[in-house]
Amino acid sequence: MAANMYRVGDYVYFENSSSNPYLIRRIEELNKTANGNVEAKVVCLFRRRDISGNLNSLADSNARDFEEESKQPAVSEQQKHQLRHRELFLSRQFESLPATHIRGKCNVTLLNETDVLASYLDKEDCFFYSLVFDPVQKTLLADQGEIRVGSKYQAEIPDKLAEGEPDSRNQEKLETKVWDPDNQLKDPQIDQFLVVARAVGTFARALDCSSSIRQPSLHMSAAAASRDITLFHAMDTLQKNGYDLARAMSTLVPQGGPVLCRDEMEEWSASEAMLFEEALEKYGKDFNDIRQDFLPWKSLASIVQFYYMWKTTDRYIQQKRLKAAEADSKLKQVYIPTYTKPNPNQIMTPGAKPGMNGAAGFQKGLTCESCHTTQSPQWYAWGPPNMQCRLCASCWVYWKKYGGLKTPTQLEGAARAGTEAAPRGHLTRQEVQGLSPFASSAGRAKLLAKNRQTFILQTTKLTRIARRVCHDILQPRRAARRPYAPINANTVKAECMIRLPKASKLPLKVRPTTRPSLGAIIKELTAQAPLKLRAPRGAPTPINRNQAAQPRSAPSLLGKRPFDSVGSGLPYSTNGRPFTSSGMRTTSQSVIKRQKVNQGDAPNPVVFVATKDTRALRKALTQAEMRRAARKPHLPVRVKVPPPPRPPPAPAVPPSNSEPIVLED
Repeated sequence: MAANMYRVGDYVYFENSSSNPYLIRRIEELNKTANGNVEAKVVCLFRRRDISGNLNSLADSNARDFEEESKQPAVSEQQKHQLRHRELFLSRQFESLPATHIRGKCNVTLLNETDVLASYLDKEDCFFYSLVFDPVQKTLLADQGEIRVGSKYQAEIPDKLAEGEPDSRNQEKLETKVWDPDNQLKDPQIDQFLVVARAVGTFARALDCSSSIRQPSLHMSAAAASRDITLFHAMDTLQKNGYDLARAMSTLVPQGGPVLCRDEMEEWSASEAMLFEEALEKYGKDFNDIRQDFLPWKSLASIVQFYYMWKTTDRYIQQKRLKAAEADSKLKQVYIPTYTKPNPNQIMTPGAKPGMNGAAGFQKGLTCESCHTTQSPQWYAWGPPNMQCRLCASCWVYWKKYGGLKTPTQLEGAARAGTEAAPRGHLTRQEVQGLSPFASSAGRAKLLAKNRQTFILQTTKLTRIARRVCHDILQPRRAARRPYAPINANTVKAECMIRLPKASKLPLKVRPTTRPSLGAIIKELTAQAPLKLRAPRGAPTPINRNQAAQPRSAPSLLGKRPFDSVGSGLPYSTNGRPFTSSGMRTTSQSVIKRQKVNQGDAPNPVVFVATKDTRALRKALTQAEMRRAARKPHLPVRVKVPPPPRPPPAPAVPPSNSEPIVLED
């Protein structure tokens, strides 16, 4: 009966999903709705799985600092893994949940330096927190309510002075003297001076314009002048003037007018007081948050002083009575019976046939993903449905309460992604392969970091044996048709170790493969060779005016090959210019069909411009060489440059001293 009775302030489990872990909340209020149902206003606490990876790294750093400062005993890796499930993060977020979703109580405490972390593992339903999580700002901060216990927070007490030993310390640096009880004044004289100080304060408020507006009546001004700030000022004046009444009286009323002393209650306006009451209702006595969100123009000391003065007013008494009346009308406790309905994730109930409760087609021989046991009175489906993972009864309870598995596994992250992330159909091929159990953890991290990075899947000898021995569980044909579905490697490995001793005694079934001869393969490829496509008629799309002037014939084809000039030895590129050290630029434009190429992958365009030398070299080709070049455009063309013609002989000139020649008939 007491275990099912829930009160305000209890930490409880809430179930919002049949497959996800419980939510941990603290009950702040229990309200009864109009239709008779009970709703609980709760404070949200978050697990590590609910925050981002960056904040998890910050929490790990805080945990390491705590272990070093508190000198925690060494724990194993499995204990560290389980301690991460016991850590929670407090928040200021409130929400309302139906009280019927409560599934039990738990205990949440603030982590202290005197606590031993390993002791939380020995207690059931026990959690701790040390940081505060802000769901809006996505930040982690230290809790302001930390109790400072430890050696570094203790005061250093000096040794006791011996009797008659003088104190050598400077008393003025240690403390300030504000009142001397052994003064020459008597108590009636001090009381009379305090009355004069109140009268001066009332007169000063009458002269002040702002005080006249806030306190229009004489009674209000006299009440404000009788506050502690006026009495403190009067006693401080006596101390500074050596308890001389005449000098103290002149200090109260200087030449400029009477001194006006105000406290925080008078300095604050009515709107600021309303803001403070609203902030106090939301944050409680967390003055740092009150100053940050509601009153940033006020100092922290001013807010604290106003709070304690506000508690002495009638306004505080009225609000206290209203809260007491509201608390009387609200529920103090509520009884929630134990939840006994079966979980939809149950694979089979005791005494029922296999395949019930949505477990149709579930493979046999699977082990628990957490403890790897094969026997349990009850099994639960866990993780994405296509992975066909399951947990035993004890590991399922651990998963629901603590939000993780008892042992760290690779599949825990994949199961969390399957319950919270998008469907598998929206993942890339590299992401799905990265979640595969056959891929290593280092390779998976690289694949998720960069999707286009290549990878190598290297199978071990045991994996190749498991493909043959566990053919019915692995189902390679079905897996090949669904490459995005991960394969449960743990199940295949466990079943292979069971079947391997029996399979080694059986003869290996090898199907003979008939391979055709090389001649038959060549003959078949020759018969299946594709026909040569003809180039379409019509002029191509011109690139520039020079290309538009070129004919669609052999010269355009010859423009795509270099010329080797035999004799002169001057090589020419496709644009008719000599080769450079960078080489020749090529193009991927097709003669048959213009394809649409992605602009990021498209090559730079190449323009072929015929020069005077190129035209001269083309004219030197015979028709047979032109046809041969058109049939084989990949071969260079060698042009025989004819030798330069010999100059004609010069005419003979007769010598000057020779006799003239006479021609006779």
